Amino acid sequence: MVAVHAYATPDVKVYSLTALIFMILLTGITSSVHFVILTIGHQIEATRLTWISPLLSFKWPSVAYTLDILAWDWFFALSMLFAAPVFNSGKLEITVRNLMIVSGVLSLVGLIGVPLADMQVRNIGIIGYGVVAPVVFLLLGIIFDRTQHQPKATERNRNSPSEN
Repeated sequence: MVAVHAYATPDVKVYSLTALIFMILLTGITSSVHFVILTIGHQIEATRLTWISPLLSFKWPSVAYTLDILAWDWFFALSMLFAAPVFNSGKLEITVRNLMIVSGVLSLVGLIGVPLADMQVRNIGIIGYGVVAPVVFLLLGIIFDRTQHQPKATERNRNSPSEN
């Protein structure tokens, strides 16, 4: 999202900045959750402290799992939906915009699994960020590659070491 924000035109910078903020929140939450699960999760399971399982296990329902759902089904979804308006010209950009919207909406729909306590329904969100989003990121790479600044021949010649 840093690259999306840098790419955005001034009239949509507020959207790209909002998308970047939501992506930073996602990153902070999911990194923290997974770091805790990976570093102390198994150690706590070995102690057989059953009361701690609802806090730190990565099985529904648990606080850790809920935080990860918040990160991916809420903050990721919002990030994609706010980034979508940045891409509004040309066939490839419109495709990216539409796929960002699909990714964000599917991720949000995954939240329905929480009140239903049905993690199979929640898997709809995983399609949003685990299937559609990688396609978006691939297409973003193509867009950004096409728009790299290429110095003009006169700039290259002027800055060449032989002339200095």
